[in-house]
Formats: sequence, structure tokens, C-alpha cells
Amino acid sequence: MGIGATAGVAAAGGIALTAQASSGTSGSGSSSASSSSSDALVFDKDAYSTLTTTITDADGTDHEVEYRFYKAITYVTKPVDEAYQSLNVSVPVKIDGTAVDATDAPILFANSVGGYMPSSVADATGVGGGGMTGMPGGGAGGGTPNASASPSASASSGSATGSGEVASGGNGMVNGQGGMVSLPQLALAAGYVVVEPGARGRTLKNSAGEYYGVAPAAIVDLKAAVRYVRFNKGRIPGNVGRIVSSGTSAGGALSSLLGASGDSPLYDKYLKEIGAAEASDAIYATGAWCPITDLEHADGAYEWNWGSNATSSGSKVDQTVSRQLQSQFAEYQATLRLKGLGGFGTLTARNYDEYLVKQYLEPSATKYLAALSDADRASYLASNTFITWAGGKATFSWADFLTHVGARKKTTPAFDAFDLSTGENNLFGKDTTQTRHFTAYSAKNDTTGLGSKRVASDIPELLRLMNPMYFLVERANPQRTKHWWIRLGTNDSDTSHTVSANLAAAANGLGDEVSHLYYWDEGHGANSDPGDFIRWIAKISGYKGKRTK
Repeated sequence: MGIGATAGVAAAGGIALTAQASSGTSGSGSSSASSSSSDALVFDKDAYSTLTTTITDADGTDHEVEYRFYKAITYVTKPVDEAYQSLNVSVPVKIDGTAVDATDAPILFANSVGGYMPSSVADATGVGGGGMTGMPGGGAGGGTPNASASPSASASSGSATGSGEVASGGNGMVNGQGGMVSLPQLALAAGYVVVEPGARGRTLKNSAGEYYGVAPAAIVDLKAAVRYVRFNKGRIPGNVGRIVSSGTSAGGALSSLLGASGDSPLYDKYLKEIGAAEASDAIYATGAWCPITDLEHADGAYEWNWGSNATSSGSKVDQTVSRQLQSQFAEYQATLRLKGLGGFGTLTARNYDEYLVKQYLEPSATKYLAALSDADRASYLASNTFITWAGGKATFSWADFLTHVGARKKTTPAFDAFDLSTGENNLFGKDTTQTRHFTAYSAKNDTTGLGSKRVASDIPELLRLMNPMYFLVERANPQRTKHWWIRLGTNDSDTSHTVSANLAAAANGLGDEVSHLYYWDEGHGANSDPGDFIRWIAKISGYKGKRTK
């Protein structure tokens, strides 16, 4: 469907969008020319379509929003694949008939990466319409939990999520009522400028059989997109000093990495190769939902968290492997020397269960139960007798919590599989090699017979480039974001609960402002407080909004 046509996208759970291109638009979205000159990266402020949408905000109120839509702008001068290295910009003009001045508005930088797959905005017909390649309509979400798709997807199919991740096209996330929520649409209705970048992903393969979207392509592309926005300060509406990223799952990992690694010189050679703008790639704030990150330590963390839980088939994983990986986690956690939030003290493998229960899980259950009616609360507690409800608070043990969650989603090792079968193995592929090991343990225990039993020499650098913890713990990057919004569901077993908790503890230990909460009984991709996130952006950015009659 073209920009000039009427487009209808419905998303359950409070977001409804119908877009109509207005008459007398200023032309369709256009791509920047590919050249070595920075002139090619100058934003054409007249190359837009005017769309009118109806968006239902998080409080259930409908808003008519008129906005300028700039489509599929190539953000580098030497793109490897313009279909992915392009972005869309949406700028509010009127909200409920009142003119909006978005000159100094915050900019939501919303990536829609899922499963470290390629993400494109080229076919989007309006705000919130980009997504992981192959998602139905590029709409507000999709994918299947526990997807068993092989990482051998063809060049641009984008059909495999890998590692059981839920793909999150179009920044779609599941709200507490099981519907979908689109942060780009909510941000636009709040008067913010929305930038939706595409990025290369791990399955992309050229005619020579070379994988050109593997690590670190996705983060390099997102950095290049931020640089494009900053380079066009004064041309793209919005405050480039108030860029707030968002992303879910692998997109949440990339959002975290984008925030942690701002202006790091480690990426310079990669950015130069694709002709990124000469500008800063630092952002102001990070929003990350269920981030799949700290990959080189994720196998040990996963076994520490879920090692005793059976798989969906009812069988337990190899307990010898599980215990060995748990030992690795204990050693790693000790090296971090992180202190928990709330004055908890140093986090170790011995006390992390207590920390998660007291800092996150019990407060999450308490909030959930307190919001129920007396009858519904009594019914829930009768079905979940492991919870003690007294004085308006929920208490329970870590062991009972694990039993409550039930089956673990992944086998062992969860990320660097002995048989090279995960999406993460594909993420660290190279040239014509589709999958590679990225941990010494899995390389040593490889079952394919294809490797040398050692990780390749370039893997350590790639791991640094893909891990936000490197920039928070080992380097304490001064150009990192100082504001963090981190969320995940308590029933999410796509990775360990310690992954996001470590991320939050590391940022908090550096003095950053951190908002980190868990959603009770929610799974992977959940977003139960989207309105709070939109209001958080206004609070931290100091944005009051400007509307004139």
C-alpha cells in the first residue's frame, strides 16, 4: 500500500491507528543519495507526506494526530544494503486540532529489532509500521514463543527468530491485558518526534554466500542512524540532545548497548566503512525491555536461574553441564563487584536469589495483587498457595517462584549451543561461515566437528562491541546515557533475570538514574506500563510541550 493510500492498522489493547494521506502533501519520502560527501546526508525537510491518524493513548483517550512522515531515508553514504540502512521520521503537526511545535521535543529512537534479525522500515506506511523483515505487515508484533527456526534463513527472508525469541516488529510489545502497544504511536500522540531506524541483521547473505548482517552490523547501523539525526540538528525537528532509544528482546539489548557505548572509538572504523555522519552517537536515555545481552556470560547466568527447571517436555537438561555453567556464572559475578539497588550490598551467586526476590519479585507480585478486587485476589491466592499475603504484601521463596514459572524455554547451553544451532551462533558468524562459537566452553565441547575447539581470534573484540556491560563495568564510558528504563516479565525465561538486574546495578553504581521493574506473571516482550514510559521521557527531558491555537 502506497503512502498516498488509506492505511488501516488496528492493534488491540488500546492502540488504534488509521492513517489517511492529506491532500496537497509535500511529496513522498525519499532516500539520501549514496556518495562520499556529507552533503548526501543533509535531511530534506520538504520531502514528507502529511498523514492524519487516530491514536488511543495508554489512558484510553483517543487523539487525532496530524503529522509529517519522512520515509526510508538512507542514513549513511556508503550503505551495504539501503533496504535496512534507512530510517523513518514522524513529526507531529497537530494533536486534537491544536498546532504542535516539536522543535524542542524529545526524540524517541525506536528500533524494532527482534532475534538479532534484519529490520527494515522501507515498507512502512506510517508511524509504528517498521519491523523485523518477514513480520506480517511490518505491524505491531508477531513471532512465536519457543520458535525452533534454524538460523539458516535466506538473505532477506527474516523468517527465523532463533533461540526461542519473540520477534518484535514495529516496536510492538504485549501489554498486561494481552494486547499490543506501540511506543512510536504513543510518543507521537504525546507530541514527541519519532525516529524509526532499520538495521542489518544476522541472516542477511549476499550472492557470494557472505553474511553481512552479523555482529557488529546492527549496533553499527543504529549508531550511524543516531549520528544522522545529530548531524541534522536544526533540520530534523526535535531536540537531538534528548534522544531516547527503545527496543525489545534483542532490540532491548541493542538499545542498552546504544546507551552504554555512546561515542566509543571502538566503533569508528566500522562507522567509517559505511559512511556514517561525522557527529556524536551518544543518546540521552535508554528504554530496554527484556534485553538479550551479556551473551558471553548468558549461558552460565541462565543455568544459575533456570537450571533446576525442566523443559517443556518435562525432562531436565544435562545437570553436569548445568552445574559447570553455574560455576562459571559464580566466577563472573564475583568479578563484577556490583552492589544491588536499595542498599543490598555486593551481588554474588550465593545471594542473588534473595536479591531478586526482595528487590523485584515480591514487589512485583504485591503490586499485581493489590490492584485486584478482593474476590479476584482471593481466587489468585487460592490457586497460588506458595504466596503468603499479609499486611498488603506478598512473600514467597525463590524455589517456590521457580516452580511457579515452570518449564524453562531453552536447553543447555542456551546461547552458545554445542551444535551451533542458536541464533546467537549465527550472530557471530563471519563471511561464508554461518555460525560460530563465541565461548571457550562451548567451543571445547563442540559436537559438530567443524571447529578447532577454540573461539576465533576476532571473537573477543566482537563480544566487547556487543556487550553494554563492557562499557559500564570495564570502561565506565563517560559518554553513556545517564537515564535507564529497564523492564521484563517475571515469567520470561528467554534469558536469566540476573542479566537485566546486573545491567541496572552497573548503571546505578555509576550514579545513573535507573528505573527497573518486573511485570508479574508476564512473559517475553511484555510492556505493562507504556504510559509511564512516555511520561518518564517528559520528566527526565524537562519537556512541557508547546501547543498553539
